[in-house]
Formats: sequence, structure tokens, C-alpha cells
Amino acid sequence: MPRKMRLADIEEVFVCLSKLDSDPRTELVFEDPYTLLVAVALSAQATDVSVNKATGPLFAAANTPQKMVMLGVEKVKSYIKTIGLFNTKAENVIKLSQMLLDNHNGKVPEDRAALEALPGVGRKTANVVLNEAFGHPTIAVDTHIFRVGNRTGMAPGKTPDAVEKELLRRVPKRYLKGAHHWLILHGRYVCKARKPDCGNCAISEYCLFKDKQLP
Repeated sequence: MPRKMRLADIEEVFVCLSKLDSDPRTELVFEDPYTLLVAVALSAQATDVSVNKATGPLFAAANTPQKMVMLGVEKVKSYIKTIGLFNTKAENVIKLSQMLLDNHNGKVPEDRAALEALPGVGRKTANVVLNEAFGHPTIAVDTHIFRVGNRTGMAPGKTPDAVEKELLRRVPKRYLKGAHHWLILHGRYVCKARKPDCGNCAISEYCLFKDKQLP
């Protein structure tokens, strides 16, 4: 059985992380729920930096479902060709934009099932949109959160869904809204995959990582 961080220590972890950043946000650049949805859909297996470089010009040309559909698949491809899987992603962006027009009056629905019914939108993307655009206390488990949850002992799990379930159960309610971003940023810049920066980690005293290296 993997070791689990004590609930009292999880509370202290988020006290520390919230002191470092009182209002954590996604690093994706967006204007509204629609552009957020598109940006998150494009970010699968891509960095936020690469997505932002592509979506700046894309959103200048089309920042609504109607404009995006009018732009067309080939034109969208030309804007996002620097992003991995751009062919499939361009097709999904056009299809989801058309579905928003057909089924939701061009608005992004504040509903998990409706979001996940859109092409290219899975549970992780839906969680990000629900959290960032609508303020829901959801946690989208990407590679960073999966690693931090397991490595620290905060929420051990063999699958992203298992880690998400543990985090939702174990993170204090008042920190749930921000937990998603705090953990992603911590994994991205401190608790890195190859070489975690334990010496500069604000939560190292609570972490159960057995190979923790402190100065």
C-alpha cells in the first residue's frame, strides 16, 4: 500500500501554496469560456507556451464559434500547425464550434455531460473549463497532478481518475477551487518529472517522496 499524506499535512500544503500564489490561474491565454475551451482542447500533448503562440493569431481571426466555423478546417490548421496532432485538433475545433451553434446557441455549456459530448473534449478538458470559466471545484488530472499526487503521497492512485477521486476526497473544501492550478504549477516548476527541485520546495516537509533530496 502506498503511503498517504496525513489530512492535517494536506491542509498545511495548501496553506503554503496559497501563500505563494493567492489567486492561481491557468497559463493558457483566453478571453472567455469559448476561447478557453478551444485553448484547452488544443493543449492536449502540447505545452501552454506553444498553444498561446498559436492561439494569439487564431483568436484574432476567430474568437467565436460562428467565426471559427466560417474560417474552416484548412485555415485553422494553418494557424495551429506548430502544435502536435494539429490535423485532428483543427477538425475537432470546427466540429465542436458547430455543435455549440447547433445545440447551445453558440455558448459553452456549464454542464459536464454537455461538454464531454463535444468532439475532442474529455473529462480533463471539461474539468478545466468548469473550474476556470465557471468556478466549479474540479480538478483536472494531467501528468503534473498525477505525478505530484503520487509522489507526495497526497493522493496516490494508479490512474488519473483514481488520483482525481482521492484529491476531491482529501483536499479541504476551501482549497478545492484553486487546488487544480496550485498542483499543476507545483509540478511544472518545482516537482518536475526528471529532477524534482526538493531544495526549493515549499512543501518538502510534508512530502513523502522516498528519494527526496534536500540540501
